[in-house]
Parts: sequence; C-alpha cells; structure tokens
Amino acid sequence: MAKYLLLKHYRGAPAAVNDVPMDRWTPEEISAHVQYMNDFAARLEANGEFVDGQALAPEGTFVRYDGEGRPPVTDGPFAETKDLIAGWMVIDVDSYERAVELAGELSAAPGAGGKPIHEWLELRPFLTASPNVADCH
Repeated sequence: MAKYLLLKHYRGAPAAVNDVPMDRWTPEEISAHVQYMNDFAARLEANGEFVDGQALAPEGTFVRYDGEGRPPVTDGPFAETKDLIAGWMVIDVDSYERAVELAGELSAAPGAGGKPIHEWLELRPFLTASPNVADCH
C-alpha cells in the first residue's frame, strides 16, 4: 500500500472544465458538491483506502520563527497558500494507477449547474525513507 495526497486548489492549477468559482454557486450546488465528497470518502473508508481529508477555510497566515521571543506573523512575500489549496484527501492504495483512477473520479464532483467540475487535482505520493536511511537509525 502507498499513501498519496490529493490536493484541491482554489487557484494555481490549470482551469477546470466547469470553471465557475464556488463563491458563485447556489447553496444547492454547494450541498451537492459536499455530499459527493462525503460519499466518495465514505466509499473509500469502507474499502480501506481512505486515510483522512479536510476542506480548508480561505483565511490563513504564514508564520515563521525569527529568533528569541514570539515568532512574527506575516502574509508574504510569497504566494499565499490559503489562496491556492482548497482541501486535501489522503488515500492509501495498492498502486499509482489506483491513485490516478480515484483522483479522476474525485475530479468529477459536481459544481455550478450540477455539472461535473472536471477540475485538476494534484496527486503527490508520500515521501518514504529509503532502506539505507532506515538502516542508519
């Protein structure tokens, strides 16, 4: 089994086919989208492929340590992650091909007009320690 992170983006990814921003959806369209996501996660949980997932609020802050005392809080100068990542899901699957299959299915969540979004999802494998590194610890 291998773990993969599926990232949903507010922006920063190629445009979706149904590219209407969520803040312009009706309450019914938002409910249908959330229900699709919940049903998808429940199905994966039932077959042991779901690890975790969360939607993220649009607000957030970059924080860094800068010596003694309280770390400063900043919103820049880099692109703000809160503007890019809408949510994530971690899956644990038998193969890369299965991860791609599930990402494609999740990409079809309904959006404006009840039509599939066909959004691009970022699929990233978890970094695993090489056997040589593990032997040193």
